[in-house]
Amino acid sequence: MRQRAGGTWEDLRVCDDATDDYFREKLRMSMKVFMEITEACAAQLQRQVTFYREQLQPEQIVVYAHYRWATGELYDNSTSSFGMSRASGVRAVRDVTIAILRVYGDKISWLTGVRKHVVLRAFLDKGFPNCHGAVDGTHIYVDKPASAPSENYFDRKHRFSVIVQVVVDLDLRVLDVFIGYPGSCHDIRVIQLSSLSRRAEEGMVFRGPPVTLLEGVRTNGYILGDNGYPPSEWVVVPYGGINQHLDEERFDTKQKVTRGAVERAFGRLKGMWRLFLRADRKNLDTLLQQFTVVCILHNILLDAGIEFDENLLWEVDKNGVRR
Repeated sequence: MRQRAGGTWEDLRVCDDATDDYFREKLRMSMKVFMEITEACAAQLQRQVTFYREQLQPEQIVVYAHYRWATGELYDNSTSSFGMSRASGVRAVRDVTIAILRVYGDKISWLTGVRKHVVLRAFLDKGFPNCHGAVDGTHIYVDKPASAPSENYFDRKHRFSVIVQVVVDLDLRVLDVFIGYPGSCHDIRVIQLSSLSRRAEEGMVFRGPPVTLLEGVRTNGYILGDNGYPPSEWVVVPYGGINQHLDEERFDTKQKVTRGAVERAFGRLKGMWRLFLRADRKNLDTLLQQFTVVCILHNILLDAGIEFDENLLWEVDKNGVRR
């Protein structure tokens, strides 16, 4: 198999001489994991093949979708290399998105059984009994929807974006994802509107035995958030402020370090799936579902023990500067 800088269907085709390293470089996963995903989604995709302008194989469709998520290349720059038209490329990403959501939808879920016990124990070791995860938000750049006022999507960095709210555990596994509110929304508003808030208030998420935290707060379970979130029985935030008591200062430091798991998860998500790191704007048609899919892939790769390449966090700009 020829190995060169660009990715083509011929280069990435599943065949005997394809190297595992090459799949990891181009698709962020091992050949074994790629084949498992392709086989699991094949039945869903084969029903759609007849609607393509050209005859495409399911693995060709899956390869292209993963390649676009991994590189962030525009359709016009990448589809011809994979032997498909731009229209087929758009359809491939949409069909693979739908297939993965149907087949692997349960990969994003609150943990149960032994795995839940391990997570609770890990947070306890950090000083947070009955803690289930950490929450934070990030922005994804988009094209402003034509029918929406521009100020709705104009964020604090003066770009059009939507907000992603994610909950992760200390292994960086995504437990909950909520996406789609315009970039101008505050974190407080996003979490109040999220399905997580409704489920937590109804006692559907945190069901552990009650524990008593500092200042007598009793809770059946909670997550850690920064000061952008409202404190509650299920969201524990730092004390903040100045002239803190020593105990408060220690708590805030410990809380910040532990909460850093969600920042590391965002780094891994955007580093591996560079479509969501790019500053260029993207159409909203299926973008929200695509981000949920890369969260699913993120969890699949964690389960498979695929290590994160720290070099993916770096880019070389147009001036040749590595950032």
